[in-house]
Amino acid sequence: MPEYLINRPEAPGARFLFAHGAGTPMDSRFMQVLAQGLCALGIEVIRFEFPYMAQRRTGGSRRPPNTMPQLRDCFRAQIARQPGDLPLYIGGKSMGGRVASLLADESFEQGLIAGLVCLGYPFHPRGKPGKLRTEHLVGIACPMLIVQGGRDPLGSRAEVACYGLAQAIEIAWLKDGDHDFKPRRASGLTQARHWQSALEVVAQFMLRLRGT
Repeated sequence: MPEYLINRPEAPGARFLFAHGAGTPMDSRFMQVLAQGLCALGIEVIRFEFPYMAQRRTGGSRRPPNTMPQLRDCFRAQIARQPGDLPLYIGGKSMGGRVASLLADESFEQGLIAGLVCLGYPFHPRGKPGKLRTEHLVGIACPMLIVQGGRDPLGSRAEVACYGLAQAIEIAWLKDGDHDFKPRRASGLTQARHWQSALEVVAQFMLRLRGT
């Protein structure tokens, strides 16, 4: 597996540095579908893996995620490697988005990024709604888009409504979607349609901010 997976359209309008979640690698189906779909909409997507996930591929063991300081340092280094020829957005699936959000304001203030995108933000651990991961989101200034399933067990629509998040945060809700945006069959909706909706709102967010 290469160090990076890159989906590059012929004439990209923005670049997305896209990190994986805690339990799945950069080539998971969710990551593949979102990366390919954004590329088709004019966004260059660069995927990478945190050290523990890269080591899983060679060490043969299911290593736990690195500590949050190590994850932040890894993501910060990835930001620094980007060439600066396109507006850069950072973010990721679940944990990857959370790590990016902890770096967003410092990177935005330094002019390194244009915004932040989180797909299924883990507002709290599963089954622990009182253990919030929102303190830094109350005053965040970096433009931020969260795409969230309406019944995400790590932050449902009813729960998030009570958090008092910063005005810089936009949330696009996917009706009846879970953490991977999968709705229940009885809803009449499909995961594929939710994924397409997520692609469209993310591309619109990025291209709107760059003035196109």
